[in-house]
Parts: sequence; structure tokens; C-alpha cells
Amino acid sequence: MRYVRLDTPKPISKIGLGTWQFGSKEWGYGPEYERRAAEIVRRALDLGVTLFDTAELYGFGRSERILGAALGDDRAKVVVATKIFPLLPVAPVVQQRAVASAARLGVDGIDLYQVHQANPVVADTTTMRGMRSLQDVGLVGEVGVSNYGLRRWRFAEAALGRRVLSNQVRYSMIDRGPEEDLIPYAEQAGRIVIAYSPLAQGFLSGRYDATNPPAGAVRRANPYFLPENLERGTALIATLREVADAHDATPSQIALAYVLRSPNVVAIPGASSVEQMERNAAAAEIDLADDEYAALVAAAHAFRPVTGLAAVPRMVRARLGK
Repeated sequence: MRYVRLDTPKPISKIGLGTWQFGSKEWGYGPEYERRAAEIVRRALDLGVTLFDTAELYGFGRSERILGAALGDDRAKVVVATKIFPLLPVAPVVQQRAVASAARLGVDGIDLYQVHQANPVVADTTTMRGMRSLQDVGLVGEVGVSNYGLRRWRFAEAALGRRVLSNQVRYSMIDRGPEEDLIPYAEQAGRIVIAYSPLAQGFLSGRYDATNPPAGAVRRANPYFLPENLERGTALIATLREVADAHDATPSQIALAYVLRSPNVVAIPGASSVEQMERNAAAAEIDLADDEYAALVAAAHAFRPVTGLAAVPRMVRARLGK
């Protein structure tokens, strides 16, 4: 495993474990998955993973409970990250919700406490006042944000009066917006971009095509999995496979290696099995050659999916089986 080279109290692994699916029915894994979650966490620890990300919203607190129980006595050795859902995130509420998350996780302190989404009405001034108080009493180590643009990330940091260590955003080969400003800023300022959905919810795994669409409510709601987009992605997946063959790897591992190329980016893919956790962790060791990276960039730029309003009628027809 490789780690981010920053001055953090605990090392932060380049591959972490995202736990949205822990205790959440919408992924379609079934009740037996919850029993496997502990095995996935324990194997992640064996592989050197130190970043475990959850949120109070995931399974309405169940993800935090499952993760905390699975980590057990190792909770103090790793970076436990969770997120506050930004419903009225004024200072007293931020403090109360942090206490509740820490209790569900079974920890004395939250290593990285993140604002799950920028609130359009409540200013970060009051939110960060609550975060600063939590840091002052030792309940929170580092503060992070999620789904913030660069301007608001920097404003949040000014409001906190300390570094806002991380910004957790959607980032993958086909969601490349962070490359424009967030990643350059992180590299310049010594911050971290945490990539969620680094495999575009499995689109980049090569497991799905127009005749084999995914199950589960989350993926069915993602326009990338429209039959037309799965067909349009054929060339992109072919390029991933070509590079993967050169590394004796899988398309998913190459897609993760693409995201991890920046020294200030970490990825938090989920895992549906111990074997998938092992494959994800191994991706941290893959070094892409310049020509391979260029080929992946070109293939990603050539992919033109149907998204936004144009995708709505197609998604309705797909749901109705027409």
C-alpha cells in the first residue's frame, strides 16, 4: 500500500474503503452482505488500508455502527472519517451530531469530520465555528468538506481559521472536473482530494454492457448505465482492457490507477467482497506509463455519454422496459 505524503497524525492510504453500502438496501446486495462487511474491513486492515469513510446518512447511522464494530480495537490505529448531513448545520447542531456519530462509531475522536454537502442557505461561517470547537475539545482531528467547489473550499478554510484537509468529490476517468482546479489546488496547498465513485459506480469495471445492465437502485438511477451509454463506452472499456493486460491487472484497477496518479488524490471505492477489496488495494501499486496515461485520457475524452435532461426520457423508457 502507498500513502499520502502529508503531515497527518496517522498515515492516509491511497486506497481507502467507502462504506455507503454498509447497512444500505439501495445497493441491492441483500442482507447477507452486512455479515460480509466485517470480513471486508478486516481484510482491508491486513492490506494496509488506513482510511475508512462513512457518513451519518448511510443507512441512517447503520454504516457507522457496522464500521465501528468491524474495526474493533483497531479504530485508534486508522483514519476514521465520517460526514455530517448538512441539514441546519449551525454550530450547536454540528457539535451534537459529531457526538452522535462518534458514539455510533465507538470512538473517542473522529479523525476526519466532513461536511457532506455545501448548504445553499447556511454559511460555512457558523458550520466551521462548530467544527473549530470540536477540534478544540479533541473530538475532531481534521476537518474536511465534500462536494465543494474550489472557491467555497477556500472560504470554508478561511472560516475555520485552519486547514480544511480534504474535499471529497466525485472523480473518475469519466468525471474529470476535479482535474481543472481542485487537484491542482490540493497539490499546491498540501491538501487532499478524496475521490468517491472512482469507478463510476462500476461503469469502468467492464462488467456491464447493453445486454447486461446492473441491478440495484443506485446504479439504475445513474444515466451512465443507460443501454445507449453502455454501448458508447465500448471503446473506453477496450482501452482499459488493453492497458490492464499490459499490467496483468483488471480494468477496474487501471481506472483506479488513473485516479491515483496525483500524489494528493486518494480513492475510496466500495467493495462487495473480500476479493474485490484485495483487487482495489492492489491498484495502489500500479504505475501507469506516460503513453498509457495519454491513451486513457484520449479514450475518456472520446466518450460522450447521454446525461442531464437528455437522459431523463431514456431512463424512463428503460425503467418501463420499452
